[in-house]
Amino acid sequence: MSAYQIEVNRPIRVVMFGSGPELNPDAKEFLCRLEEHPEIEFLGAFCQAQSQSLRAVFIDLWKRRSWLAFPLFAISVIKKVMRFLLHPSEEIALQRSLEKFSDRIHFVTDIHAQNVLEQVCALTPDLGLIYGSPILRPELFEIPRFGTLGIHHGKVPEYRGNKTTFWAMYNGERVAGVTIQKVNRGLDTGSIVKTGEASTQGRAYRAVVYELETLGLDLYMQAILEVKHGTAEYKPQSGVKGKLYRNPKPGDFLKFWGRQIRRRVGIAK
Repeated sequence: MSAYQIEVNRPIRVVMFGSGPELNPDAKEFLCRLEEHPEIEFLGAFCQAQSQSLRAVFIDLWKRRSWLAFPLFAISVIKKVMRFLLHPSEEIALQRSLEKFSDRIHFVTDIHAQNVLEQVCALTPDLGLIYGSPILRPELFEIPRFGTLGIHHGKVPEYRGNKTTFWAMYNGERVAGVTIQKVNRGLDTGSIVKTGEASTQGRAYRAVVYELETLGLDLYMQAILEVKHGTAEYKPQSGVKGKLYRNPKPGDFLKFWGRQIRRRVGIAK
């Protein structure tokens, strides 16, 4: 039985760490789930970003993707419009839910600044949660009483780093994975708490990504509750440690989409 179990019967106090000038749809859903769950007390979110504007969104994309920022920015705008047109009631409900606790979502220029560390300490969190944050330092991820969990859309230790769903499909893997792990001083090397997989066979990239995002949210919530109840199992990573993957370049995308098209027309080698 964990110390948390025998302390008091109260919700587990969590804080989330993220990055970027805006929250992704799956991050928004994650925050809403945290806020609404009776066994979880959502204390706040700290996201590293220089500012919040369309210009900031583009600059952030440019830093990470270079010339790919132009089509990716256009695609993101189109996706927002399409989500609203196809599911207006759900989008409005999500936005209203976020507005209820918007005062607890903080966008900061440096997530490791002293004043941010002091704010997180003052919240006395039981558990930290990473959703798309920059690489965190120990002075931040070790503040919560039970450490910090992170979600990684990839199988570990084979697929570490960025865009690992893309690279798994690029490499012809039959499945792509998602992992909930306890954050340590390495990069995607922490103990595994939860894992899941999605088949890639004959499927479009976006379909696989969506399934893993949905599955990942469910696994993340399960992991949080297991930490609360003292039943979480932390398993060390095993197997061959793969290389650290980077963001794909334009040529990587072209090669990948070319393969996808050839498979669909039945002339893949």
